[in-house]
Amino acid sequence: MTSEPAATSEPAATTDLRSDLLEQFEKLLPGHRDIGEELAERYAEPHRHYHGLGHLAFVLDRIDAFATGSHDLFSVRLAAWFHDAVYAIPPGQISNEEASARLAIRTLVRSGFEQEELGEIARLVRLTEQHRTSGSDINGELLCDADLAILASPAEEYRRYVDAVRAEYSRLSDEEFAAGRLQVLLSLGGRTLFRTHAGRKINSVAQQNLASEALELIDRLGVRDDLDPEAWPLA
Repeated sequence: MTSEPAATSEPAATTDLRSDLLEQFEKLLPGHRDIGEELAERYAEPHRHYHGLGHLAFVLDRIDAFATGSHDLFSVRLAAWFHDAVYAIPPGQISNEEASARLAIRTLVRSGFEQEELGEIARLVRLTEQHRTSGSDINGELLCDADLAILASPAEEYRRYVDAVRAEYSRLSDEEFAAGRLQVLLSLGGRTLFRTHAGRKINSVAQQNLASEALELIDRLGVRDDLDPEAWPLA
């Protein structure tokens, strides 16, 4: 695999990373740097220990790594910029992904996007809530694979990712977080997580990481029947 940017963002996101991302955005949507700057501000919010600028850079990098000539890279890349634009903990009355999709529509309609384009970008953003796509949805597969690629990281990087997600849920006790996290891990275990040609090659690594973490949490919790965990987003 090619070298990748760090998937987790430090509290003080580097000026270089922000500048590089804004340069990418200007190439993607020339003349609309203001939109890129607004989105970068969102990803730099202080409560984002994982879902920050580093995660955005990582997803964009994986899109390029997994893409083929058949993909609509403009829509997928733009959807990636918006996919975690709203990241509230806990979410509001609607999911963060739904709020991000609506933000994309409100923002891009002012830039002259047609309804069909808006609908596709919003659809892609919404897919990142459950990461489930149909067999013919190659654009959705590409975005979801890029968003979940952190799950197939080497052990040390995977641990940093888990620690960063834990920091985002610092309001929860260790037991509450472990219970919620375990529920999500078990729901992902055994699934074919990646659908692109490149992504399928890393599915087994991701499943090994998920299984190892799940076993650790099961041991820690003792499989308590009285816990009623909520599901917490992974990517």
